[in-house]
Amino acid sequence: MDTANKIIKTLKLKPHPKEGGYFREIYRSAESLKPGALPKRYKKGKSLATAIYYLLTPGTFSSVHKLSSDEIFHFYFGDPVEMLLLFPDGSGKAVTLGGNVLKGMFPQVIVKKNTWQGSRLVKGGKFALLGTTMSPGFDYEDYEDGKKEALIKKYPKFKKMISALMR
Repeated sequence: MDTANKIIKTLKLKPHPKEGGYFREIYRSAESLKPGALPKRYKKGKSLATAIYYLLTPGTFSSVHKLSSDEIFHFYFGDPVEMLLLFPDGSGKAVTLGGNVLKGMFPQVIVKKNTWQGSRLVKGGKFALLGTTMSPGFDYEDYEDGKKEALIKKYPKFKKMISALMR
């Protein structure tokens, strides 16, 4: 059994139902905030925070999506991950999550709310184990899939990567 499959089994990861890759929620705060204590964009109460394990393999990628809350990505180990970030103002950039900070990789990347994001292993990579933390906590109602044509129109410089990160 290869390393990725061993990680999936050991950490009890499941296919992500929307985004792609494999995941498991490992933390959801027992404490929550009521809707009136949150920004108006949230329609219901939220856990204070959530955290997941997230695994990418050569046959998977994180499809372009955006969230209503900030999300912090943590690189644990494996091969580097190329992440596309498309900002509300029409700008964007690609960053690399990985362990070699002296070669420009980041062990953490903060994705601000309403930023389109997608990621994949760098070419030739076998797996990457990541984690994400969100506060307030994640709910599927805060998740929005990207629309390929609209994203390419707004971010034409990133057409190739957008196309590669869409289902």
